[in-house]
Amino acid sequence: MKSILLHINDDSGLEARTQAALDLARAFGGHITCLQSVTYEIFAPGDFYGSAMAAAMPVIRENAEALRKEVEADLSNEDVPWEYIFQFGMAESRLLEKSAINDVVVLGPNDIGDEGPRPSRMVGDLLLHSRTPVLVVPKDQKRVDWSGPAFVAWNGSTEACVALRAAVPLLAKASKVYLASVAEKKPRERHDLPPVEGAEYLSRHGIQAELVEIPQGDESVAETLVDAASIRHCSYMVMGAYGHSRLAEFLVGGVTRNALTDPKLPILLAH
Repeated sequence: MKSILLHINDDSGLEARTQAALDLARAFGGHITCLQSVTYEIFAPGDFYGSAMAAAMPVIRENAEALRKEVEADLSNEDVPWEYIFQFGMAESRLLEKSAINDVVVLGPNDIGDEGPRPSRMVGDLLLHSRTPVLVVPKDQKRVDWSGPAFVAWNGSTEACVALRAAVPLLAKASKVYLASVAEKKPRERHDLPPVEGAEYLSRHGIQAELVEIPQGDESVAETLVDAASIRHCSYMVMGAYGHSRLAEFLVGGVTRNALTDPKLPILLAH
């Protein structure tokens, strides 16, 4: 994962995801592309002639430039190659365009202007339309030890397989890999792949995984997985983005949605 696309926005999670991107770049000898995108689509009730937009644009430009200078000043002190791209437009669209030529997109857990505990529509958009894995970093994350233990959530689905394949470069550096499945209270008839096939796939890449089956208690599947990863002191989790709705907020449904509502550790997702 040498080409890392980092979303730049003035929010409470910027420092955490920047540090995660730096740690990732150092681990792989990689390059960070910082992408800051500011939308020009500003609407106000009754603003038929765009006067509110015209008045707001200079302030938006000024704030955006101030953020750029701050980020560039911080990165100039780091030992990692980087570049800075500033564009106008919706962040989701610009990130999607650039993701095609990057190995991973690093995002925060919330949408722009939204600091509440809810899944990000932007994360859903990118997972739905991009073929590049997305790394979601909690806002309070200090650093990520990419050589530490890794936790892979497995249910044998196509999404889980895609996420597993995307994570191979990371898992190859992990001190230990747990391939974990949850024994749900209500067994469902499944026609997916058993965990041993995931382990066999990793073994062909020289990665040995420990198979773990976790009983589900009173918690949700997502909470069960996160707790299991925490008990094992894992640095990050790998998860398939389950769902198939055309609406991004429903793409991250069920287990994925719950895991992203208030992530406790970095989560690498693929769909």
